[in-house]
Amino acid sequence: MTTLREGDPAPDFTLPLDDGTSFTLHEHRGHPVVLYFYPEDDSGGCVDENIEFSERIDQFAAAGARLVGISPDTIDSHIRFRRKYGLKVPLAADTDRTVIQAYGLWQLKKLYGREFMGLIRTSFIVDAEGKLARIIRATRIKGHAQKVLEAVQAG
Repeated sequence: MTTLREGDPAPDFTLPLDDGTSFTLHEHRGHPVVLYFYPEDDSGGCVDENIEFSERIDQFAAAGARLVGISPDTIDSHIRFRRKYGLKVPLAADTDRTVIQAYGLWQLKKLYGREFMGLIRTSFIVDAEGKLARIIRATRIKGHAQKVLEAVQAG
């Protein structure tokens, strides 16, 4: 399992986006990028998280940051999810979990005594030079987007 730390170079990647384009991390050098990883489209906590990030997209842009949501769901799932909730953040599909694993987020989880592999909900702030400025685990979904925004604004 990959263990990334603040100050490490952010693993570069290219993923397809739900608008038909693709997102390549290194092409966004020169300004911060926020990558928020979430487990599944259209599930309770993921709906709340994506709505909160969408509500703050203009504030992230004002701070010079680009936002991208990443999950293992398909592009078609992302398109339906975005339309259903009026989401504004571009959603990237990592169906083979290559990027999720590169960021160390595919881990053993426990829920109601059952163990299974799953995505650990986490946000990464990548600085203008391509290094991990902040790694913020979503210990609480409600308020997570605001916490990430404040970290971006603090520089």
